[in-house]
Amino acid sequence: MAIQESELILNPDGSVYHLNLLPEHIADTIITVGDPDRVPGVTKYFESIEFSTHKREFHTQTGVYKGKRMTVISTGIGTDNIDIVFNELDALVNIDLKTRTINKTHKSLDIVRIGTSGSIQKNIGIDTFVISEKACGFDSLLHFYNSKHIQQTDVSDALIAHTEWSEDKSKPYVVTADKALFAKLESDQTTKGFTATNVGFYGPQGRILRLSIQDNDLNDKLATFSYNNQAITNLEMETAGIYGLAGLLGHRAVSMNAIIANRATGEFSKDPKLVVENLIQYTLDKLVQ
Repeated sequence: MAIQESELILNPDGSVYHLNLLPEHIADTIITVGDPDRVPGVTKYFESIEFSTHKREFHTQTGVYKGKRMTVISTGIGTDNIDIVFNELDALVNIDLKTRTINKTHKSLDIVRIGTSGSIQKNIGIDTFVISEKACGFDSLLHFYNSKHIQQTDVSDALIAHTEWSEDKSKPYVVTADKALFAKLESDQTTKGFTATNVGFYGPQGRILRLSIQDNDLNDKLATFSYNNQAITNLEMETAGIYGLAGLLGHRAVSMNAIIANRATGEFSKDPKLVVENLIQYTLDKLVQ
């Protein structure tokens, strides 16, 4: 049965609505970044760039790095944008856009997030790399999908109890990275992480400017939580959505985090751009090994 036009929206040229992409525009390996201006910061290392487009916050470039074809796409900030990007990337490889029917053969993409993050553990210093083994989402994105089978509910239940989680907030969900892709990108230069994905940058991450927050101790509670000897390591805004939708759609995903702040010590990187630059080069080289 064909998917209705109101559900799978296409542009006049047949490209997917928000990303402005056709299937031939993307590679099987995708790097996501938050900032549209960071896309050329990745592709400047490519030997060649075959395609580029920019619509809203979604900037895409596809090219070749050390003989490997890759696509770099910006998502903007937050899991609401991850919902758009992942569903439309999946449509490009698993839906026939002309007939609006699901392909008989499923295709999996390798998707790697390169982003910035803040540590909540004193022993995870600024200017280091955290690779997220699992992530806990404080947004509600995954609850809109049939997703219980990929959630680690024992971990989220323990977290809810430990933090005395408010019933006014969305129930946390815990999801994991793809094991094979994780193994490919992990090394002695990375710290294995359990990443918390927040719904905002200020109040949801415990920052107070002029507004008071519901739980002044939440970051401390998160920092002291441990399940099977694995503590929550860092805060950011996309990873849980990435892992959740990748798991549901049958893609492989890993999140690489440049630690530019340590919330436990109050430190901030003196050169955050350099930390991100180093993580970009590290990730690119690991992907072609």
